[in-house]
Amino acid sequence: MNTEWQNHLLDRQAIIKNHCVFDFGNFSAELLAAETTTVMTDLSHWGLLQFSGDDAQAFLQNQLSCDIREIGLNAANYGSYCTPKGRVLANFIVWQRENDLFMQLPASLLSAVQKRLSLYVLRAKVKITNCSDTWIRFGIAGANAITLIRDIENSVNDFAYPMQLQHSEKFSALYLSQNRAEIITTIENAQATWNQLSQHARPVGANCWNWLEIRAGIPNILPETQEMFLPQMINLDAIGGVSFKKGCYPGQEIVARTQYLGKLKRRMRLVHIATTETIAAGDALYSMDMNDQLSGNIVNAEPSPHGGFDALAVVQLSSIDANEIHCLSTQGPVLEFQSLPYSLPV
Repeated sequence: MNTEWQNHLLDRQAIIKNHCVFDFGNFSAELLAAETTTVMTDLSHWGLLQFSGDDAQAFLQNQLSCDIREIGLNAANYGSYCTPKGRVLANFIVWQRENDLFMQLPASLLSAVQKRLSLYVLRAKVKITNCSDTWIRFGIAGANAITLIRDIENSVNDFAYPMQLQHSEKFSALYLSQNRAEIITTIENAQATWNQLSQHARPVGANCWNWLEIRAGIPNILPETQEMFLPQMINLDAIGGVSFKKGCYPGQEIVARTQYLGKLKRRMRLVHIATTETIAAGDALYSMDMNDQLSGNIVNAEPSPHGGFDALAVVQLSSIDANEIHCLSTQGPVLEFQSLPYSLPV
């Protein structure tokens, strides 16, 4: 976390643990606020890689599941980086600023992903830089989120579609979904922008934003879940993170074969788990119809404002209607399925 930015947050009563804002003094109240009002969150728990050089676009086009040609100054996209077996090592948002491309992903994966991608640069004119502390990023969500952004920067217009990116003198604004956006700015502009927004949006900890991501059906692969899932299993094909029209990339053959020749047996679903036990990424799921085999895994989980946990879970589709699905053990808490805010491909 940028030291100057960290001091700014500490002056505003942020409790910071491991370079991540845990809360601003009242986690439970902040979680309720994330559901009912307009909130804002520092996003330093996500790292940022910058790709610069004449070959940056071509290089990423050959490495990622999304089509980099669809990304421009005003359009971002989701994507993933896979093993040759098609298993997701990381998923992220990619956007462009001037001539450079930026990849935002969990900070816990940044070093490993940067190192792995660097192995394939070879003679290409590409420079990969960790710029996590250069660009300050924070999320804002709630009924008044987009209005507040426009109020402090008149050059920002109404957003026309998800993942639209608008640039102004003060910051860039990335429209994620209805009532949810991300601000990307320099340390010089970050403090004033945060102070202006916080007059009408309550600052909350990173877990609250993670909960909003879960409710939006957006997965975040973590070290605990690397190489567990194909991109389609975590619904990246439903949110634009997989292109079936582009050329080769690591794992492309298996991803395409699953799409056109196979039948996907597991999908990510939004669930609630009524329990006082801690639910975390990677936790195993069980159902009677699967005998001794796992019925799936938790992708992400966060405490719910109403108790228990809300989670994204990759589950065996045949198990959903056949039997109850339990977490942690065959007798563990039961998954309560809820509706995702987007449609899944048939």
